[in-house]
Amino acid sequence: MKTIASHCLALAVATALSVASVTGAPAQSLFSPHLVVNDKVITNFELEQRIRFLTLLGAPGDVEKQAVDALIDDKLRMDAAEAAGIEATEEQIREGMDEFAGRANLTGEQFVTELGKAGVSAETFRDFVHAGLVWRELVRAKFGPLARPSELAIDRAITNQTRRAAVRLLLSEIIIPAPPGEEAEVLALAREISAGARGEAAFAEAAREYSAAPSAERGGRIDWVPLQNLPPTLGPVLLTLQPGEVTEPLKIPNAVALFQLRGIAESDEPAPEGIEVEYSELFLPDDEALPEQLGRIASRTDNCDDLYTVMKGAPPEQLRRQKSALAAVPQDVALELARLDAGEISSGLRSGATRRVLMLCARRPLSEEPLDRGRIGQMLVNQTMGAMADGYLADLRAKAIIREP
Repeated sequence: MKTIASHCLALAVATALSVASVTGAPAQSLFSPHLVVNDKVITNFELEQRIRFLTLLGAPGDVEKQAVDALIDDKLRMDAAEAAGIEATEEQIREGMDEFAGRANLTGEQFVTELGKAGVSAETFRDFVHAGLVWRELVRAKFGPLARPSELAIDRAITNQTRRAAVRLLLSEIIIPAPPGEEAEVLALAREISAGARGEAAFAEAAREYSAAPSAERGGRIDWVPLQNLPPTLGPVLLTLQPGEVTEPLKIPNAVALFQLRGIAESDEPAPEGIEVEYSELFLPDDEALPEQLGRIASRTDNCDDLYTVMKGAPPEQLRRQKSALAAVPQDVALELARLDAGEISSGLRSGATRRVLMLCARRPLSEEPLDRGRIGQMLVNQTMGAMADGYLADLRAKAIIREP
């Protein structure tokens, strides 16, 4: 978002020719249907606009595919909200636009002005915000009462947090890609595996057959991992397992994960209150030249500073470095970082035709914070509602009629 102004001129030129490449049709067909989702139409204009919008926000990978998937999801969200009688007022939409723009230190009006310079209409931004607002209200209304944690659940979460640093886990994993539109089928497959993979041999066989993780060739086996290095949402789940048991399917970005606990060990190390990670992300084309390029990077880098030297001249959207509390790191990224020591590289994540290469720069303990039961309870609510919302949207998509006009 910080790069909006610098992207505008390039986008204005680059997207001027995008209509023919995106829709395969001349400019007069901009408002022709591109897809029909149930009874709602996605026009060529909407698609072209969403591509510009996502490109402006720095989305990596296959932006056209991401735009199509996002528009389909938005139509389904709006459909479901309308069926439930949920609407957003103009004032709420304006506030939502201001809130989103605030992430780039802009007002809603300033953000719209910057979008306009790149050919993105105010209506496109408004529709994007509108769909998100009504979906959040629908999720709250539908799942809010079911997501409230008990006091016992909060107590267990607190207990698990205090145990994190003293525990190491020996795990096996299965990561099954879940492309948009196939989430329901992948979830069903993962449930079958979870129920049927009795014992390490059965889980290893399933990993070799279904997992897309680099560990698949080893039957999904990964080395000992300190619990503190894992995403905070995953740790409490794993601590409920006995050796040999398998988790229920866990949704992560663009995939579904299963973990089997093979061993657990405790130590007397002092427990930090939290973990902060600093890491670099490098986006590379996932083509035949990738192995050679990864080998060159690995041989010439010992730390994140070296990565910038090797990739000198790379645009900011291709190589970036960030520092964050582990709890705020996307779960797929956090899982990859959990296996790394400082200076090590992971290339297991894909985004469309792009490989997402991660290097861990540092992992540090956070300073002690006072215990807040309300914050922990809200964290549990958000986790539960997020999982319910993801499953609900996948179900809507599985039942939807999506067709070309």
